[in-house]
Amino acid sequence: QVQLVESGGGLVQPGGSLRLSCAASGTFFSIYVMGWYRQAPGKQRELVARITSSGSTNYADSVKGRFTISRDNAKNTVYLQMNSLKPEDTAVYYCNTAVAARLYWGQGTQVTVSS
Repeated sequence: QVQLVESGGGLVQPGGSLRLSCAASGTFFSIYVMGWYRQAPGKQRELVARITSSGSTNYADSVKGRFTISRDNAKNTVYLQMNSLKPEDTAVYYCNTAVAARLYWGQGTQVTVSS
């Protein structure tokens, strides 16, 4: 059983920054592949960024150069640094991992980019 708890969302103006955090339970966090997804109203949930146990990363084209995913295995936490935010980044952001072929999701944190 893995529990994921996101935090750090909020309201920010276009061009601003936010850092999301996802705290995970579990002894083996360091080997988990961790991902950030988002879901905007009326749209499907989409992958934003992913980081492997070795620190390799990949990003959606829409966020490349603006978002950075990172992890701190000592704190069982994965981060998403979001810079140069745009209104189209508005969504609920979810943390995700897969362990033993089972998907785990956090409860989500709302990010709203608006002036």
